[in-house]
Amino acid sequence: MDEHPLGPDAAAEIAAFAYEMGVLKRESRKGWIDAQISDPESVADHTCRTAQLAALIAALEGGDAAKAAHMAIWHDSQETRTRDLNKTSKPFLPSVDHNAVTAAQVARMPDTVRNLLQSTVSEFESQATLEAVCARDADRLECLFQALEYQATGNTLMREWIDDSRAKLKTTSAIRIADAALSTSPLKWRQ
Repeated sequence: MDEHPLGPDAAAEIAAFAYEMGVLKRESRKGWIDAQISDPESVADHTCRTAQLAALIAALEGGDAAKAAHMAIWHDSQETRTRDLNKTSKPFLPSVDHNAVTAAQVARMPDTVRNLLQSTVSEFESQATLEAVCARDADRLECLFQALEYQATGNTLMREWIDDSRAKLKTTSAIRIADAALSTSPLKWRQ
């Protein structure tokens, strides 16, 4: 008799969800295409550094680093179904309810998993906690870093992404990191 709480049907639902999350590795970030980046980062690429930055920002701001990183990991998970919508396309499309997309994604999951993911996305979307604000700042800060990296390779169209990302930051830590990034070489880490 199997006493584990995860039965075969629930395990199959989680396996299917893992396959769905794999789409994020192949979903390119569309805004970069507008800026003539021929091989832009994927949503999963973006999510990785966003989670790393969220942990750092939250720790610096006195929040729960693990919680902020966890929110950042899931902040774009809905894009398996909505795809990455950029600034240019959003005004012409109905607003995407990330909570509703997440609810559909996890509808057949075990209660524990469903509740975890729905509460995580809801907290991120509401922006009512320090960790959620840190995770959103990390999202914007990661975009700024990516724009600076593309700029360093010679793309001269990055100013819009740099300025927009910097202007939307809320926490002191994220603002200071962004300002430092603006004057730090992407290769400084090699010194």
